[in-house]
Amino acid sequence: MSVTLSPARLRMSHGWGFRVVAVAFATALAFSTVPTPLYALYQQRDGFPAFLVTVVFAAYAVGVMLSLYLAGHVSDWLGRRRVLVAGLLAEALSAAVFLLWPEVPGLIVARLLSGAGIGAITATATAHLSELRPRARAGLAATVVNAGGLALGPLAGGLFARFAGQPLHTPFAVFLVVLLAEAAVVSLVPETVERREERPAYRPQRLSLPPSARSGFAGAATGAFAAFALSGLFMALAPTLLAHELHEPSRLLAGLAPFTMLGSAAVAQIGLARLRTTVQLRAGYALMGTGLVLLVFAGTVPLFFAASALAGAGFGLGFRAAVGTVAALADDFSRGEVLAALFLAAYAGLVVPVLLIGLAMLVASGPVVLGGFAVLELGLLGWSARRTLGSRAGGLG
Repeated sequence: MSVTLSPARLRMSHGWGFRVVAVAFATALAFSTVPTPLYALYQQRDGFPAFLVTVVFAAYAVGVMLSLYLAGHVSDWLGRRRVLVAGLLAEALSAAVFLLWPEVPGLIVARLLSGAGIGAITATATAHLSELRPRARAGLAATVVNAGGLALGPLAGGLFARFAGQPLHTPFAVFLVVLLAEAAVVSLVPETVERREERPAYRPQRLSLPPSARSGFAGAATGAFAAFALSGLFMALAPTLLAHELHEPSRLLAGLAPFTMLGSAAVAQIGLARLRTTVQLRAGYALMGTGLVLLVFAGTVPLFFAASALAGAGFGLGFRAAVGTVAALADDFSRGEVLAALFLAAYAGLVVPVLLIGLAMLVASGPVVLGGFAVLELGLLGWSARRTLGSRAGGLG
């Protein structure tokens, strides 16, 4: 690793800083999805209803949204490195709460803390990567890290659930140590934001875009909302759908389902990175729609996983196109703020739809609920595609 010694502190090169931020970003995201296949173990141990799983899951998304609204933009003037370290320490605190308070109230608190950390990390790390390396490469890296990190968490959780002697303790102990170590290393990465002589007065998140760019942002934000609603379906309810609708209670499969979905997103982003943004957008929305329809009619485990792969590939391409669209709309002084607003809309897709699905499954069958979700989701994707593609007709991609 290339580092230099200054009178104040050690500094690593921009190249190594890029790698360190990417790994830390992926690790934090993986930790945020580790509990996915473990919820059923908590449910089995404590006997709470399936709807409470969606409440615990939604607590995470609420934490992300509050953090994005209150702090997602402050790295534009406080500095990327400082906010990233704070976010990683919040994730470590969440892991400690999982270890020390494993009852339902503790799970909700731990997920709120995890969401708060991810809210601080997401827009900050995305902006930091774009400043440590040329934006074309960094944009791909940020979206692949996002999907890949989220994908690795359920796989790790499923492996811990299947093979660890204490599956409700071991993963959180491991991540606690890793997150603390990464916070220390991230404190050495180069800062890319110049400290202002006068720090602006604090204010919550707001969006500053010229009127001509607002239609494109609205379309991209709606697409991000729909894409994350789809990912939330797999991350929160995959174990329930497999166990109740397909009669497959395997905890390893419960982890493999969201891993397949989010892993396919990362693969699609890497494999199709050279396509124009408009092509990625069309392909992404088409694949998400196809995966949704197949999921509604999936009567076997192989079809369920095929739907996961198609929907995941669409999620990856569609979300990357949304990030690319929004990044092109923002200037250098507001990129962190505008990206935070996009992620705020995206994580809203993890709250309302998942809670509504959980409530609906108390009174209706799984296929009926999935069918209704698919209809609403397809409507959102169609509207988003028209708005976003219309904005890009002006030459953005």
